[in-house]
Amino acid sequence: MKNLSSVGPRSSRSRGRLAVVAVATFALLVTGISSATVASAAKNPAKAGGGGTLNFGLEAESTGGFCLPSAQLAASGIQVLNAVYDTLTTVNSKGKVVPLLAKSVTPNAEYTEWIIALRPGVTFHDGTPVDAAAVKLNIDSFMGKNPAIRSQLFPFVLKNVTAVDVVDPLNLKVSLAVPQIAFPDYLGGRLGISAPAQLANQTTCATNLIGSGPFVLDEWRTNESLTVKRNSNYWQKGLPKADGIVFYPISDSQARLNRLEGGELDLMMTSSALSIYDMKQKSKQGELKVITSDKGSEVAYLMLNQSNAPFNNKIAREAVALAGDANKVNQIRNRGLNTLATGPFPPDSPAHLKKFPRKPNLAKAKKLVAQYESETGEKLSYEYLATTDPEGIATAELNKEQSAKAGIDVTIRSVDQATLINEALGGKFQAVGWRNHGLSDPDTQYVWWYSTSPINFGKIKDPEIDRLLDEGRSETDPAKRVAIYKDLNRRFSSEIYNLWSWYTLWAEGYQNNVTGIQGVPLPDGGGKPGVLQGGIIPVTGLAKR
Repeated sequence: MKNLSSVGPRSSRSRGRLAVVAVATFALLVTGISSATVASAAKNPAKAGGGGTLNFGLEAESTGGFCLPSAQLAASGIQVLNAVYDTLTTVNSKGKVVPLLAKSVTPNAEYTEWIIALRPGVTFHDGTPVDAAAVKLNIDSFMGKNPAIRSQLFPFVLKNVTAVDVVDPLNLKVSLAVPQIAFPDYLGGRLGISAPAQLANQTTCATNLIGSGPFVLDEWRTNESLTVKRNSNYWQKGLPKADGIVFYPISDSQARLNRLEGGELDLMMTSSALSIYDMKQKSKQGELKVITSDKGSEVAYLMLNQSNAPFNNKIAREAVALAGDANKVNQIRNRGLNTLATGPFPPDSPAHLKKFPRKPNLAKAKKLVAQYESETGEKLSYEYLATTDPEGIATAELNKEQSAKAGIDVTIRSVDQATLINEALGGKFQAVGWRNHGLSDPDTQYVWWYSTSPINFGKIKDPEIDRLLDEGRSETDPAKRVAIYKDLNRRFSSEIYNLWSWYTLWAEGYQNNVTGIQGVPLPDGGGKPGVLQGGIIPVTGLAKR
């Protein structure tokens, strides 16, 4: 995230660009966009198709499917989403949000109303128009106002929206309860635009994928593969370049790498530092290629459940924090490749704090353990919930080993990624290995930390955090917004709600004959697309030569 600023209020005649920041990563729901009025869609003279079919290794299956208002999508699911659906806005390589499916997203002077202008002539895969009525249906569905579709979490994400009105076939107006500087950030990421036919039936919605994106669903065999083929009527002329993509969910990062090295995969995503290290060695030998990035990265951390013992007690939280040594774990598990985290906001965010909140202190940790057990009469112990990925389990084992030295008992339970998300949503954990809060305006983190939010997984109930989130949402002065979110960062540090580990390093490994990893220019002079922000790469330019 490059800045938190935006232009000041402007009249209906003024034109310009609203600068805010981009998408959230692991997060299940939000991320998005902002921008002001721009020119009509640019035409790409490149020849579409002919780029072959690529085999793409993902880190997990999206078992709940792609009924987007209710889907729980991690990085792998968002990668598929970007192939089948368009979002109204997207993030370019400079971290700036720009229009994509929308032609423009423009606020009134008070930032309480936003006009979304759509591009003419765009259709969904079933031939129906992407018009204001369809986009209104999508936003209403995310808000839980479509009786045919369930939306469990987005109604809170979009709780500031009071009305969505069709102005004319290509324009709609979104009204807000309070000024929201970064509202357009919520129009990207996981808020893909689906055809009305998909949003008409809850029973089929998860598997009947109908977007307006560069690829059309061909076949989905859950836990095996999901195949998409080129959309010959895609609105960005000359795209996509590939004839199709076959996505393979392979949760074991080493197995995924083995299939890449064996030629079964053309490309693969990973946040495994060990796989990244191995791919870099292979790249030096000319056997394959790799790109890496932690720009706008999510933070990896141990998320603590504040709603029950032991972590409803700050003494327990501090004891576990002081017993752990993220630097040692990073050196062992990540070969020291990852940057240690000081809070939820990455180094390229103005809200980032450089100072580490505390250093490991085993002696003090032991004293706090004794204090906790004396005051509560209970042994300080907890369950660590992890994914089934061997590397995630190995990280949990190191955490257990470090905690044991302070007299803290840790048990480890591993589940698949989809189950882990569901258990976190239901609050069925004491501590869970987590990854979230990537490149985005800090306002998009509102839903993860606000007291009354159903996706406040850590069950944080802190009036001070609520106050800062509310103030940051409507503050128009860029410097004041930065100060507010830095104070929010400091509050996390003082209360030890989460144990920050490191910022995620993402990589894409690919065969030497794969081209277009960096994507193609965005429409309307929007710049180059963001690459590996939250682990996602653009797919429109992918091809095999």
